[in-house]
Amino acid sequence: MAGLSPINRALARIPKRAEKSENPHLHETFVDSGVADILDVVDHQVLNGRRGTGKTHAFAYLASERRALGDIAIVLDLRTVGSPDGLLDPSAASPQERAGRLLIDLLGQLREAILDAVLEDETLVNDGDFVAKVDHLLTVLTDVRVTGEVETSQQRQSTQKEHSGLKFNAKVSSSPTVDLSAEAGAEDQKVSSRSETRRGTEQVALNFSDIARALRDVAKVLTTRRIWIFLDEWSSVPRDLQPYLGEFLLRCVMPLQKFTVKIAAIEQQSNFMAVVAQERIGLELGADLGATVSLDDYMVYEGNEDVAREFFRGLIFKHLSASDAPEAFGDLTVRNTSDVIRLGFTDTRAFDELVRAAEGVPRDFLHIVSRAATRAGSQPISVDIVREAAKYWYQSDKVEALESREQARALLTWLIDKVIREKRARAFLVREDDMRDPLLVTLFDARVLHVVRRGYSAQDRPGERFDVWTIDYGAYVDLVRTKYAPQGLFQLEDDTYVSGVDVPTQDLRAIRRAILDLDSFRQSIETF
Repeated sequence: MAGLSPINRALARIPKRAEKSENPHLHETFVDSGVADILDVVDHQVLNGRRGTGKTHAFAYLASERRALGDIAIVLDLRTVGSPDGLLDPSAASPQERAGRLLIDLLGQLREAILDAVLEDETLVNDGDFVAKVDHLLTVLTDVRVTGEVETSQQRQSTQKEHSGLKFNAKVSSSPTVDLSAEAGAEDQKVSSRSETRRGTEQVALNFSDIARALRDVAKVLTTRRIWIFLDEWSSVPRDLQPYLGEFLLRCVMPLQKFTVKIAAIEQQSNFMAVVAQERIGLELGADLGATVSLDDYMVYEGNEDVAREFFRGLIFKHLSASDAPEAFGDLTVRNTSDVIRLGFTDTRAFDELVRAAEGVPRDFLHIVSRAATRAGSQPISVDIVREAAKYWYQSDKVEALESREQARALLTWLIDKVIREKRARAFLVREDDMRDPLLVTLFDARVLHVVRRGYSAQDRPGERFDVWTIDYGAYVDLVRTKYAPQGLFQLEDDTYVSGVDVPTQDLRAIRRAILDLDSFRQSIETF
C-alpha cells in the first residue's frame, strides 16, 4: 500500500471478521466494556446483536477465559450443523424429522468436541470408562424407526396325493400259497405362511431421557468444574426448527448441573418458542434463560456517546496491538488509545464521526476506517474522509445486498423521503407489533436500519409501545450539507428537533408524526 502513512497502513490491515483473526489474539481484540462481566456467569443466557456486532468475538473471548480456569468450553457454529437438503427445504420432511437430523448432527459435534478436549488434557478424566460413556452418547443417536403403512399377507397351501395298486405275493414251499390283495391310499400335505411388509420412510427416534442420561454420565467422569456450550449463529437455523432446538436444550442440557449454555442470536430473526399440537415448545426468555444481553446497548452512539466512544477506541487499539502493528507503525510508538487518535485522525471530532458512522456495528466500523485510511494516504483521517468512506461502504455493501429485494429497497427509499427529506430527521418510531414485518427485518438485517431504543410510550397513545429506529448514516451523509440535512432524531410540532433519543418520553410531543405507517407505504407502491 504505497503512499500510506504507517498508522494508516496499520488501520487498513485490520482483520474485519473474528474468524480471520488468529485465536491467540481474540482475547486481546475483544474489548471488555462490561459485556464480559455480565456474560461470565453460570446462568444460561442469550446474547443478542446485529450482524457484525462482535458476538463471535465475545464467545471466543469467554471460551478462552473459561479454558484458562480449567473448564471445558465448546463453541459450536450452528451454520455448520446439518445439511442444506435436510434442514432448509420444508418439503423434504416434517419439522420434527428435520429437527431430529439437526439434533443428531449437533450432538455428534458436541461429542467430538468433548473428546478432543480430553485428548488435549488427560487430567480432565478420572474414569477409565470415559471413552465407553462417550460412545454410549453415540448409540442413543442411532435409533431409527420406520414409519408408514404396514402390509400383512397370509398364504395357505394345501396339496393331496392319491395312490392305488394291486399287490401280488407268491410263496413256494411244501404247501404253496398265493396272496393277492389290492391297496389304495391318500396323503394330505398342508403349507401355510405369513409375511409382513412395511412401506414407509426411516425416521430418527431420539429419546430425550436417554440423551440426558448419557450426557450426565459423561459429565460425572470429568474432573472439570463445568462444561460451557456456546451456540453461535442461532439465527442461521430455520425459524420453524428453532423451537425444537430450544426444547432439546431445555430437556436434555440445561437441567444438568455441570452444563452452561450461551446462545448468540439476532433478535429479529429468532424464534425461541412455538405452539405445536396445542403444546408450547421451546425456550421462554426470562424464565428458562437468564438475563438477555444486547450488544447494541454498549455500542450504539446515540444516547451512549461516552460508552460507545471508549468501546471503539479500545477496539481499534487492541486490534492494532494484536496484529503486525510494530512492523506497520515503523518508528512510531502507539502506547494507548489516545495515541491512535492523535496519530491517525485530525481531531477527536473526526473519530466521533467514525463511531457515529458505524451505527454500533464493529465490523462496519473496521471496514469504514480501513477505507478512510486508504483514502487519507499520508494524511490524518478527517471528517470529510470518514463521510466519504461511510457513503462508499453503504452503497457497495449494504444497499448492494438489497439488489434482489425490490420491495425492501422501495421501503428504504420511501423512508428516506418521508423521514429525512420531509421531516429533516433521521429517526422514526415502530410499533412493537410491526417489529417482525418481513420488509423491516430485511432492512434491519442489511444494517440500513437500526434500533437505538426500545419501549417508548406516548401520553396521547396510551397502551401502545414503540421502538426507536434510525436510518443508516450512509443514507443521509449526502444530505448533510444541503437544506435536507437532518437536524436531529425527531421533529416536534413547533419545528424544533430532539438531537438525541435519551430524552423524557413527555418531550416527544408530536410522536404521532414519526410513527411508521406500513399501510401508507403499501398504498403508495400500489399506485405505480
